[in-house]
Amino acid sequence: MRASLMIWKTAAIVLLLLCSLPVMAATPKGDWLLLPDRVWTADGDTAHTGWAVLVHDGVIAAVGPADSIHAHVGAQRIKLPGSTLTPGLIDLHSHLFLHPYNETLWNDQVLTEPQDYRTLAAAAHAKATLLAGFTSLRDLGTEGAGFADVSVKRAIDEGMIPGPRLFVATRAIVATASYGPGPRGFRPDLDLPGGAQEVSGVDAAMAAVREQAARGADWIKIYGDYRVGPDGTTAPTFTPSELKALVDTAHQIGRPVAVHAASDAGVRMAVEAGVDSVEHGYGASEATFKLMKQHGTAYEPTLTAVEATAEYFQHYVPGKSEPTEHMREAEHAFRTALKLGVLIGNGSDVGVFRHGDNWREPAAMVAYGMTPAQALHAATDVAAKILRQSSRFGRIAAGLDADLVAFTGDPSQQIQDLQHPVFVMKAGTTYLAPAATP
Repeated sequence: MRASLMIWKTAAIVLLLLCSLPVMAATPKGDWLLLPDRVWTADGDTAHTGWAVLVHDGVIAAVGPADSIHAHVGAQRIKLPGSTLTPGLIDLHSHLFLHPYNETLWNDQVLTEPQDYRTLAAAAHAKATLLAGFTSLRDLGTEGAGFADVSVKRAIDEGMIPGPRLFVATRAIVATASYGPGPRGFRPDLDLPGGAQEVSGVDAAMAAVREQAARGADWIKIYGDYRVGPDGTTAPTFTPSELKALVDTAHQIGRPVAVHAASDAGVRMAVEAGVDSVEHGYGASEATFKLMKQHGTAYEPTLTAVEATAEYFQHYVPGKSEPTEHMREAEHAFRTALKLGVLIGNGSDVGVFRHGDNWREPAAMVAYGMTPAQALHAATDVAAKILRQSSRFGRIAAGLDADLVAFTGDPSQQIQDLQHPVFVMKAGTTYLAPAATP
């Protein structure tokens, strides 16, 4: 009994520490007049100099030239000199329950880190993400931490801990014996915990979708291919009928579907089954990307994850080494999708690399052919469209939720400026800002 009490006390202390923000405490909703040098609304490609934004009770009340906006005397005026105000950024592919593999390998995280520890770490990761200017996050699987993402989402929504808006996928779904840890490379008599929920057959596939949705999944995440071929080559894991059953069941109960697919065959099968977004897609052919364009399937390229794993395991040094074969493959896929006009959203696979460094994905997209404005769209209004949340956030427009971020410089011209947030507001609550003046 005393041991249990100590555990609860320790957990409470850790949560309190997580909730304390080193920059400033979260300030409540009210009236705010935001005065940056520029405002990038996501309704076009260019930032507007001399504009301001008025926020009332968590909602954008007005945006336009500063001298045209009239705030009442009690409004908090936030001057943001040298900065550009943008919509809150969105990352469509994250893993809050993972941390970089050069700290702890994926297998070891799943096998040795207790779920309680991983949940507390996820809360810290959520805080780092929010303070980096990412006010919304689609978290695509807890990687062996069960349904704990639903609790983290609830804690954020209830104001218990700081973090972005979460859209969660819970356990994710894989074909039997096709994911990890193992079974390849482990003793056959071990009963290993899995990184996702394993299914075989149409009935089991449908049941898993229904269970995850009932437990709180906003999206259903499917692993459409994995390293199951001879010598570990990537190959589709589900039959067409299993894949169709997964997608149809999810859609019937109002859950969109994201599919992990890296091979051309895996991507094509997923698109034909009607998935809503494809993650990675490194090996997809031009013909398959054309099919994605026809179907309106969204694409999250996760370029940063490829670079990060090259750093960890192939001695790649950014700015010095030649790109690895996998990096060149990812770049080719991205450039092909961009050329064909595929719907591209910002999805980084953060967790493979450090939480809070989410800006690296828009920067990678610019390095591989997007303009800075295109990359900003991918992380704001385009990402909101993919989330089916365009009526709530993703642009700076009157009537939308006040998810607003300011960066020193102008990321619509220089994407690297996303590294320097100076103001973060989510739903009208401010988490990072200079001192306000009445």
